[in-house]
Amino acid sequence: MSNKVIIFFLILVFNTVLISQNRNIGSFQNIKQGYYQNSILKGIEEDDKSTKITPLKRAFKINLTNVDYPKSVDEFKSNWMNKPISQGNAGTCWAYSTTSFYETEIYRQTGSIVYLSEIFTVYWEYVEKARRFVQKRGDSEFGEGSEGNAVRRIMKQYGCVRLSDYTGLNDGKNFHNHSKMFEEMSKYLQSVKASNSWNENLILSTIQSIMNDYIGTPPSKIVYQGKQISPKEYMENVLKFNPSDIVDVMSFMQNSYWTQTEYDVPDNWWHDSTYYNVPLDIFMQIAKKSIESGYTYMVGGDVSEAGFDSFNNVALVPTFDIPSDYIDENARQFRFSNKTTTDDHGMHLVGYMIKNNITWFLIKDSGSGSRNVGKESKNFGYYFFHEDYVKLKMTTLTIHKDRLKDYVSKFKK
Repeated sequence: MSNKVIIFFLILVFNTVLISQNRNIGSFQNIKQGYYQNSILKGIEEDDKSTKITPLKRAFKINLTNVDYPKSVDEFKSNWMNKPISQGNAGTCWAYSTTSFYETEIYRQTGSIVYLSEIFTVYWEYVEKARRFVQKRGDSEFGEGSEGNAVRRIMKQYGCVRLSDYTGLNDGKNFHNHSKMFEEMSKYLQSVKASNSWNENLILSTIQSIMNDYIGTPPSKIVYQGKQISPKEYMENVLKFNPSDIVDVMSFMQNSYWTQTEYDVPDNWWHDSTYYNVPLDIFMQIAKKSIESGYTYMVGGDVSEAGFDSFNNVALVPTFDIPSDYIDENARQFRFSNKTTTDDHGMHLVGYMIKNNITWFLIKDSGSGSRNVGKESKNFGYYFFHEDYVKLKMTTLTIHKDRLKDYVSKFKK
């Protein structure tokens, strides 16, 4: 046997072994009870029967035994952020993640540290959802979810207040539980539709009355340095924050690249069409360069995957789903079109690290899964996202407009 043949044979064997070693394996795992069952549900009043406990099931998940992934937030270079806050039992991740991002932006721009009220935004978002439901005679989405840019829209219209001014937690509650409130509002609007009684003022007044009972009445004035000011005055004159500086980026083949267009998901209930649609390589370029340059941003996308492990705070794309080299715009679009990529959750991307030439992102989260590790862990309230997971499964970025300045000229007017 010649030396060339021997070398070729050894390379073949080595590559075969290497490929075998890098393959991920999965297994059916019993889903354990976590923070949601052990803390949030136990923290909700016993007499609230609206809370539905979903039976735990088995799921096919990645086996992480031989996977090299970050184990601690300490491994990441992170930008300033407030500590993670739980959204409780409410579909308000869009408000929590974007508000967290705004708090970091305010600190980045002014050095001011502030906790803003997420539920102030949620309250007025429900009012605007109900308004459109009336104006469209019931042909409009009325759900708990929304998008990150809803916070921008609501703040421009209503302003914002500090968390201490309006918590939305009545009677000493520790966790939000909006299920019964939402059910009551939803049933009321359906009764309005059935009776064809479209009195907008009466309907909005009733919706607000329902929310006032559950989460309290939001303030029309707050006290700042001994003076009463409106929420808009607080935002503009005290925080000096301009929501119009925030933009949204996505990457899908179904829309023309380098155009502003609609993000076609139910939670974009008002059909916002200002999303900047860019090629996938640019999407990832923005994601990486922004966090490396000291910016943070809100990300939205899918968290219901076999490579998403909340008990280890990690999210990656297993090779049995799709190998890394094959993750491209086609794979991304295919999953969005067949609805295996869904618009599940909004989170705040706050840091990064490079491990084995791979970028991992540090994600601050308001959901219960990121808290399964327990309060004593440094990782409580965080996830570690592999760059492939962002590339394949994160659908949008909500970010400061300065991060698009290098690309603005490419967009069609």
